[in-house]
Amino acid sequence: MITFRKVFILFISVCTFIFPQTKTPEWAFNKTIYEVNLRQFSEEGNFDGFRKHLPRLKELGVGILWFMPIHPIGELNRKGSLGSYYSVKDYLDVNPEFGTIDDFKELVKEIHSLGMYVIIDWVANHTAWDHQWTKTHPDFYNRDNKGNFIPPVDDWSDVIDLNYENKALWSEMINALKFWVTECDIDGYRCDVAGIVPIEFWIEAREQLDKIKPVFMLAEWDTPEMHFAFDMTYDWNMHKTMNEVAKGKKSADEIINHIQKDRENYPSYAFRMQFTDNHDENSWNGTVFERLDDAAECFAVLTFLIPDMPLIYSGQEAGLNKRLSFFEKDPIDWKEHKFFALYKSLIELKKSNELLHCGIKGGKIEFIPNNNQKNILALARVKEDKILFAVFNLSETPSEVFLNDNRLSGTFTNFFTKEKVNLEQSFKTKLDAWSWQVFIK
Repeated sequence: MITFRKVFILFISVCTFIFPQTKTPEWAFNKTIYEVNLRQFSEEGNFDGFRKHLPRLKELGVGILWFMPIHPIGELNRKGSLGSYYSVKDYLDVNPEFGTIDDFKELVKEIHSLGMYVIIDWVANHTAWDHQWTKTHPDFYNRDNKGNFIPPVDDWSDVIDLNYENKALWSEMINALKFWVTECDIDGYRCDVAGIVPIEFWIEAREQLDKIKPVFMLAEWDTPEMHFAFDMTYDWNMHKTMNEVAKGKKSADEIINHIQKDRENYPSYAFRMQFTDNHDENSWNGTVFERLDDAAECFAVLTFLIPDMPLIYSGQEAGLNKRLSFFEKDPIDWKEHKFFALYKSLIELKKSNELLHCGIKGGKIEFIPNNNQKNILALARVKEDKILFAVFNLSETPSEVFLNDNRLSGTFTNFFTKEKVNLEQSFKTKLDAWSWQVFIK
């Protein structure tokens, strides 16, 4: 039976002849991405304050540092005393709260010297009310029937909507994107509400950026066509499914259903970003512990074992347990927490084991039938003769686990305990509530 999904995948395949496949930088395939909320990262809330954390982030092992917008924030119709990062007043300057462009250049150099990469947030869909374009290029904006500037969404009262039917806007926006790559040597962008902006714009922008250097592009969106221009998209549906499983509203087999559909819907070269937290979720929907409760650690592990790239939000490695204010100063309480060691070990596994690499370089994900499909998730990452398998108890009830599969033959090492086990097509264990085991052959 021909389904819409199959037709769409065929469309994607045909369109790759029209729109060339993005060329993801070689350095990106085994990385973990880390979101930097600069205002809240230190008491200083600036580049210098963040710099003090670089040795710790290097030790943690993260590979890509994504900075939330670093641009000056609009004052007209501002929300709160400090405003939203996403109300951009000037695409070619730095928020004076954070420092200067020269400060940022030096920070990028230092990050590069530590073997990490830098992408910055880009808000292409809208600007602050007091952006200079409102005076120099008012035709860059959408208007109501009275000629007034308008927010893209009613609740986004601190920003106004750009008009991408005006090709002159494309040129100005692409020049601004090129500026930060050329002047500050950044390595790419995370693009806010990217799907609201025409994909044709992003394709042109990507082509021009790649002429400067190979860039990594992350779209805050969740549809396959974004991969005409972007390397990675958000797996929002996986995130929502994890939240629902943690609340007991969905079962483990819903995770399988989602991943199988996702693998069908997206091209093989696409990176999907997995996360238990980010700035939107933390500030507006609750902390990891509010949403996931006792399942927080379990799902943190899962995000590293499924395709493709895991995200860590500022403070997660320190057990961040408060909703960070979006419009005011609200520093993270940095403390020792078991999540640091957990993330460090998972990041190293991600780096070193090609089965967990992203896109076409990683192992295929497969699912192993078990005796309790409602509560137990058993998955494998497989490539040639290599295999990693893991079992997760995605419930608050302890459970015995039985697997019988011809892939489970040979000597495996428990990644966390380092204990070796010899298997002959079968595996048996007991899992406590919200616990897991990971084995590598």
